[in-house]
Formats: sequence, C-alpha cells, structure tokens
Amino acid sequence: MNKPVDTPPGVMGNSTAARTPYDPAFDPLVAQRPGHGNAYAPTYWIGTAGEPPADDGPITHDIDVDVAIIGSGFTGLSCAIFLAQEHGIKATVLEANRVSWGCSTRNGGQAQCTTGRLKRSQWIDRYGLDTALKLHAEVCDAMETFKKITADIDCDPQPGGHLYIAHKAKAMPALEKEAKVMREIFKYDARILDADTVKREYVDDKEAAGALHEPEGIGIHAGKLAFGYLRKARALGAKVHPSSPVMGWETRNGVHYLQTPGGVVRARSVAVATGGYTSPHLHPQVKNRLLPILSNSLVTRPLTPAEIEACNFRTHQVITDTRILRHYYRLMPDNRVQIGSRSAITGADAPDDKYKQFLINDLHRKFPALTGIGIDYSWWGWVDVSHDMMPRIVQPDPKQSIFYSLGYGGNGVMYSAQAGRRMAERIAGKASDTGLPIFNSKLPYPNMMELVESQAFAPFRRLGQRFLYRWYHLKDEVF
Repeated sequence: MNKPVDTPPGVMGNSTAARTPYDPAFDPLVAQRPGHGNAYAPTYWIGTAGEPPADDGPITHDIDVDVAIIGSGFTGLSCAIFLAQEHGIKATVLEANRVSWGCSTRNGGQAQCTTGRLKRSQWIDRYGLDTALKLHAEVCDAMETFKKITADIDCDPQPGGHLYIAHKAKAMPALEKEAKVMREIFKYDARILDADTVKREYVDDKEAAGALHEPEGIGIHAGKLAFGYLRKARALGAKVHPSSPVMGWETRNGVHYLQTPGGVVRARSVAVATGGYTSPHLHPQVKNRLLPILSNSLVTRPLTPAEIEACNFRTHQVITDTRILRHYYRLMPDNRVQIGSRSAITGADAPDDKYKQFLINDLHRKFPALTGIGIDYSWWGWVDVSHDMMPRIVQPDPKQSIFYSLGYGGNGVMYSAQAGRRMAERIAGKASDTGLPIFNSKLPYPNMMELVESQAFAPFRRLGQRFLYRWYHLKDEVF
C-alpha cells in the first residue's frame, strides 16, 4: 500500500495541515467520532491534485453563524456555493479532518446521470410512472447543474457518456430491456451495442458481452474538483474550518450549539453533508439511517502506447459493468487505468492486502495485457448507502432547522452538486414542492428497526452484509 499523501514536499501553502496520521482501519460503525485533523487517504486524486488550497483554519473560539454545514465534501461545499450565489447566505462549513477528506476524494470520479442505486425501470416499479418521469427530469437537470458549477474548475473532464458493459451474455436481456425503457418512456437516447462493437470501437474488455451506452456521463479528477469547490466557496464568502469535528450537539430555543475542540458554533440552521463518514452519534435524525459499505480502488502506472493498443482503449468514457458488486473503471487523461469495486466488510479488515489483490485479479481478467502492471495508488473508502437505495435531501422535522443530504449509494459525484443546491433552497425557505420522495421523506430505517436502533446491533448488520455479498458473488459469477 502506498503511503498517505499530504501537502506535497517543498510546497508552501496555508491549508490546514493534518494533526493525526491517516487511519486505514477507520470504520464509521465502530468509531465514536470521525477523527480530528486526520491526514488524507493515499488516493490518486490527492496525490496528483497539487497543493490543497487555503482554508479558514480550525475553529478557535465561540462563534455565531446563520448556517453551519457539517462536512466539506462535494455536497457541503456545493451547498455553501449555492447558498451564497442564489440566496445571499454565507455559510460556515465544519470539517472534522482535512477538507473533502471523506467520500469526495476516495471515489472513482464518475459523474453519471442518475442518483442512488436504482435503475429507471425500478423507479417506475417503486414510485409509479409520473414520479419516475419527474425523477428523470431531476437528474437531467442535475447534470446541467454539474456542468455549470464545474465549467470554470480545471478537473480534467472526460465527457462522452457512460458505457454499461454486460460482464456475461446472460446480462444482455436486462440491458436491452433497460435501454428500451430509457428510449421509449424517458426519451433518453440509450443504445445497445453488441460485443464486437464494444471491443472494436470502445475497449477490448475481454468479459464484454455487449453494452448499454447512455449519452450523459463525465469522468472528473475528484481531488481537483474538491479543491475547486473549496476555492469557489471561499471566494463567495463561505468559511471552511477543517480540524473542527462536531463533538456535541444541543438545540435550545431554536439555536443549535455545535461543540468543536476549539469552541462552540451557535447556528440558526444546520446542514449535514457527511456521506459515508456520518457518525451514528452526530444527531438522532441521522442515527442508523445509512449502511456504510467499503469500496476499493486502484490506479496503475501510465500505460505504454503498446499496452493501450493491446487493450484497444479507444475511449476515455466512464465505464461500469453489470455485476451487482459492480466494477467502475476508465482510462485516465494521463493514460493510467483506474478501477474500483467492493472491498472488505469492516474497517479492521480493509487494510488486508487480499482486497487489493482481488481487484488486481479483476483488472487482469478484463485486460490480460495488463497482467503484472505496476500499481501506483491503492485505497478504499466508505460509501453512504441508504436502506432503500435512494438518497434524501430533506428537512426531516419541520419544527427543527436541521437538513441533510445523504444516501447517494456511490452515485454522488454528479448529483451532489444538485443536492447541495436543493439543500440550499430548503435552508433558505425557497424549496418548491416537486412531489419527489427524495425531497419529502426521511431516510428509512432497515426493516428490523427496533433492533437496528441499538448500536450493539452493528455486528449483526455486518453479518447480514457478509451473507449478501456471498449471494451477490454467486449471482455475478456463477448463475
């Protein structure tokens, strides 16, 4: 495993330095708190993003603010941007560790035109046609929001769409059905490609039995995007305070008292944007509303021209496959290959080298020409999966000025910008009633609510996850 990367040696800057080292075994279901000034994970994004921009340093005394945002990732920073741009509100962002320390600098950098983990056909099954059409309109609008907010951020965009590859022939009928739903019901120009076309015109993934190609999809450099959001938020007047974990939260007479190591932040409104690193102890409104799962990722050394030709990489588009425990991968602008998939169940197991080796084996299976290629970066991170596989951007109790945007399920790179915008609307009291359940209902508890309410039930949740992963593996690779 490569070493954690912090501010590059020899570079002088005024971003807040790490107080404590990177913890590879961090587990949000076990840890009491998300940390205090922890160093970044050793991701490709942090290793190649350049110097972290200036921030506002840790909280050092008691302060009064209109809006406090907990979490400085894509959602928290975009919320601060839209509060300033569209509502004239200058927010204060509190981050436990370094800026964008969690999901936002550990993902695969794939901006897809969706949110949550459900397909469009599943939207119809769950919500009905009218609501599904509105949800499609929402994610298409979200893609436009993402394009606009990132237009002046140098984050190495790779546009062109999304290639959804069938990893075996049995997956093709479902892809064909989904493409028909996309075209005929949602008027979204999805196309089915046969295996020969995929391998000849896009990439010679040896597993590919065909693919669904959708027109929207952008690859980005997650670290450069996070740093760009930080610069933009601060230029608009937002304050961003790393090394300022919320250690306690009380509400009295409508004012929220957020206790940090350096002082109390008294806020009229609080927005929670903590993703897969949400502490169960942060507030009752978010306790046990998410199941954090680990995703593993690696990046190779740059490919030679001969290796690119051997793999027939003719696209830089974002790619996923049809496994339930899906792979996400692409050829990066610097000709490295990035690939990710599921990882360990617990944080304690995450550093085990076998999970890295599983992913290396998967890379070799897809691209035999890359067998033995050097791996320059390897990391893992927690994904915020809701119990019904869809996010929520909501004010959970109309009597409390508390808001959260959580539960993207691994599809938050693009939609987090829109989520920040929608949460800003709610904070400003200017949200319209769209009738979409992601805006007007809380994140649900699991079915066995009375048991999950107990923190002691966490090991049983993990046991269930182990059985599910084994079943998913059988469905993906055997049946």
